[in-house]
Amino acid sequence: MNNTRFATAVHIMTLLAESPQDWLTSEWIAGSININPVMVRKELVVLREAGLIVSRQGKEGGTQLARNAKEISISEIYLAVKNTEVLGKKNSNPNPACPVGKEINDHLKALFSETDQLVLNFLGDKSLQAFCDQFR
Repeated sequence: MNNTRFATAVHIMTLLAESPQDWLTSEWIAGSININPVMVRKELVVLREAGLIVSRQGKEGGTQLARNAKEISISEIYLAVKNTEVLGKKNSNPNPACPVGKEINDHLKALFSETDQLVLNFLGDKSLQAFCDQFR
């Protein structure tokens, strides 16, 4: 559960929002995040597939936001990079003979789903632009 994909994606999106006219390279973005450009490029692919960014190749290449930062919600970024429920994974092999073990994953699934929806609702009310405005 300790992964930095969401933080990295928000960092990338914030940099792009702060320079909406510029085509930022993965190397430049990686310098701000202080990570390998390959890691940035992996997240850029995910963000592009989600329709949040556009990229172009070549000497004048780079990445920009696909839409105005006011139109992008933080929940869209979260959904793009989300690879597990907020609270983690269910137990992989509980004992079916145990009264708790046989039902734990059903109850955890409901708990995880409700928590995830709360997170989405909370982040959905926040735009990328509002997040960026905190840096001024």
